Amino acid sequence: MVRLPLNPEERARGERLGALLREARGNRSMLDVAVAAGISPETLRKIETGRVATPAFSTVALVACELGLSLDAVWGDVGRSTRRAGAGAAAGAGAALQR
Repeated sequence: MVRLPLNPEERARGERLGALLREARGNRSMLDVAVAAGISPETLRKIETGRVATPAFSTVALVACELGLSLDAVWGDVGRSTRRAGAGAAAGAGAALQR
């Protein structure tokens, strides 16, 4: 299976998701959270650092649940940041076309 490269919006969303999970993890160790969520510490590390920008929904749900985050809150935060970035890019592109 060939995987297409991620676009800038997908990369930004993955970075925001990683930052959100890292922040919610607080002082808990990555190992503790990963084991409690039923995923490997390496998977959690890759998500938190943005190396896996599009993790499986079930993986995000397991980690979010372990960290006490609702999926609505996760999507609201990650999606909102991405939409704002996309709107800014679209506005910039429109201004460039008007020149």
